Amino acid sequence: MRIAILSDVHANLEALERVVSRLKLVRVDRVVCLGDVIGYGASPRECCRIVRETAEVTLLGNHDAAVSGRMDYRFYYEAARRALDWTLEQLDPEDVNWLRGLPYAHRIGEAGFCHGSPIDPPEYAYLFALEQARELLPHLDWLPAVTFIGHSHLCKSFAIGAPDVVEDVSGTPVVLRKDRKYLVSVGSVGQPRDGDNRACFAVWDDEARTVSYHRVTYDVDAAARRIFDAGLARNFGRRLFLGV
Repeated sequence: MRIAILSDVHANLEALERVVSRLKLVRVDRVVCLGDVIGYGASPRECCRIVRETAEVTLLGNHDAAVSGRMDYRFYYEAARRALDWTLEQLDPEDVNWLRGLPYAHRIGEAGFCHGSPIDPPEYAYLFALEQARELLPHLDWLPAVTFIGHSHLCKSFAIGAPDVVEDVSGTPVVLRKDRKYLVSVGSVGQPRDGDNRACFAVWDDEARTVSYHRVTYDVDAAARRIFDAGLARNFGRRLFLGV
């Protein structure tokens, strides 16, 4: 079985449409979205609709939780708060109810899925460095063979094992050994932050036990223009060109 894993769409319609088109070419059996369908970008309603139609499972990201009333976002910086307030005004009640009902985590066979660190999904802790991956060592017994996460917008992979093995195995493809557990950060569809401005998603092949990353070009100019026209923080549009 081949599962496509998307994350951090962030209301970027142009990026999401191109990724959905690419999914038809890479031959996947299921699609999972790790959350943050909205926030930062200017097409929240359209992206909610597409994700609902495309993904078999969608998880609750922190921006989704904020807009749907499941998280206090008063501590967010001002531009992000304003974007979330604006987003809520754009969404239909049906969209908000859908976001409100999303789960924090999911599991399919040997694969687990959550938005941030799997230790406590509602905390939305980041996991993109070796020292953060090391915090999972005490939890090895209940971790699935591979856990897919988003949140950082980075493409990072870690292998952990007893008694004290923590390795950065980032790259494509990632080949899973049976004596290790893996944490795979799948990058971002709508706002990459790894220096590559192309939309990103991952594919898990449970028979080959491999994870591959896929990058897709899209109309960055159009996505940024929507943000500028909506009056959202201009940095949300400018960073799309740089992939940061």
